[in-house]
Amino acid sequence: MLHADDVCLLSGPEVNTVVVDDDGVNTSVLDVRHVDDDDSFSLILSHFFTIWLVFFALTSIAALLRRPMLTQCITAAVLFGGGDIIAQQAVEGKGQQHDWARTARLSFYGGVLFGPAMTKWYQLLNRIKFPSPTKALVYRVWLDQAFLTPVAVAFFYTSMSTLEGKPGEAFERVKAAYVPTLVRNWGVYIPTQVINFSLVPPHLRFVFVSVVSLFWNTYLSYSNATVQQVDQSKSKKDVKDVGSLHSVD
Repeated sequence: MLHADDVCLLSGPEVNTVVVDDDGVNTSVLDVRHVDDDDSFSLILSHFFTIWLVFFALTSIAALLRRPMLTQCITAAVLFGGGDIIAQQAVEGKGQQHDWARTARLSFYGGVLFGPAMTKWYQLLNRIKFPSPTKALVYRVWLDQAFLTPVAVAFFYTSMSTLEGKPGEAFERVKAAYVPTLVRNWGVYIPTQVINFSLVPPHLRFVFVSVVSLFWNTYLSYSNATVQQVDQSKSKKDVKDVGSLHSVD
């Protein structure tokens, strides 16, 4: 026979299950399934961010025509912060251990540093006149990827080190992450910019790139966090080695 004492209640969604006991009697048993709190937090946060991002995209296009600089800076802040949220929740699985200071740093970089610079850059590219549409496409993609991108990659890792209060780590961080990031950037953004400069109206080019940037920013956030962990491990090892040296003395 089943007894009430045999039922153990756990937190989580409830499912009613019918069980046949030894006497052949159908008994309704409460089957309780446990859901990990971190998984629930990540799921809720992901749904909230997705809904909010759709709403933001629908409202930002109209605002872009009225105040392009402000709108694009806000867009960059949202997408860099959103990329970091995806990196921490979907890639790193941090759950409730989410580092909101890290998200704030990425948002600050996007809205205050990256957004204004990219707005002016696209305005400059749009003003340059070329003799034919084909040459305009080739030269704009070339200028964007051969001149701006190498500087932007180094600037990103340097800015992150500075915003984390570790400017001394900037050189090593750039040295470790620069080439892989630059090569991956070309793989993503050369085809993206070909589409952007050939098919997208000038006033919407930043928006188009921003959609791709959400996923690219996820990679940047994860890459920076990975290099940061390597730097911290090296620092701890150096401190340990120095301590061992003093112990020997």
